[in-house]
Amino acid sequence: MSIKTILFVEDNADYQELIRLAFASCGIEHNLVIVQSAMEALDYLLGNGRYSGRNLKDMPTLILLDLNLPLINGPQVLQSIRANPRTRFLPVVVMSTSTEPEDITSSYLHGCNSYIRKPLDFTQLQNFAREITSYWLNINQVPPVSGVIDE
Repeated sequence: MSIKTILFVEDNADYQELIRLAFASCGIEHNLVIVQSAMEALDYLLGNGRYSGRNLKDMPTLILLDLNLPLINGPQVLQSIRANPRTRFLPVVVMSTSTEPEDITSSYLHGCNSYIRKPLDFTQLQNFAREITSYWLNINQVPPVSGVIDE
């Protein structure tokens, strides 16, 4: 069985490092890929730019998406992911400090699978990493070959 990948989309370098440390201590084998912009995330998913030549059959098992990204925000990234047959079924969890009903509703309307308030305390972040990897990498079932369907 291959190691499952989590794609984490976050523009804050400090939070990226905290996520890296928390996921390293979660106790579940995985590959954490961190990108810092929506464009870089889409390039990774579609094999463009510096990710050209990446094996597109090796899609992430989970995408953790910051809601408030510069230039292209979380809901716009979700729209792009859901519009592409190669990525439309990938589980996407939106992470944000926002508890605004409009942000939560917009995220679900654009196709997120879950909306989670960002843990800011490191102990909470470690618990989050352990719980999210346990559920999304071990319990949740995804379509074969990341949902690629010939249309």
